[in-house]
Amino acid sequence: MNIGYCRVSTDTQNDDPQLDALKEAGCARIFSDVASGAKTERTGLKEAIAYARSGDVLVCYKLDRVGRSLKDLIDTVNTLKSKGIGFRVLTQQLDTTTPAGMLIFHVFGAIAEFERSLIQERTSAGLKAARARGRFGGRPKTMDQKKLSIAESLYKDGKTNVSEICKTLGISRATFYRNISAKAA
Repeated sequence: MNIGYCRVSTDTQNDDPQLDALKEAGCARIFSDVASGAKTERTGLKEAIAYARSGDVLVCYKLDRVGRSLKDLIDTVNTLKSKGIGFRVLTQQLDTTTPAGMLIFHVFGAIAEFERSLIQERTSAGLKAARARGRFGGRPKTMDQKKLSIAESLYKDGKTNVSEICKTLGISRATFYRNISAKAA
């Protein structure tokens, strides 16, 4: 059985061309989403995959309607494949139920893996270069040594409560206790 899936990014977009093409392709049931392609939460796609059974084919109008990235698309197709569900794209004439269609997807997968490796390599090299120049990533500390000394003296004095100390120094109670207990340890 062919199961259709269509997606538009906003409520103002018209999904009629996709729906017409999916009906013409013989889709018995059509699921849809109104969601940006950048969003991972696509309930219509999840429902379509849950509805499909082994031997069914998930049909979409265009490739970019299903995956927000090549990696996401490959993950979706692998999920479908593991359940025995085929995948067909109408406008790109792609069909994973055929050997040629699977070959194209394997090529896409190899390219995506290569791209991920290059990104990891560049990120690692960039971090190493930044550390060599004395720059470290992460969030800046809210408690420097000066603030810590003030907090300790006010706390040990016992005249100022923790809420006032935190308000004065512009820190949270959790930050206060984390730093005070770290100093005591």
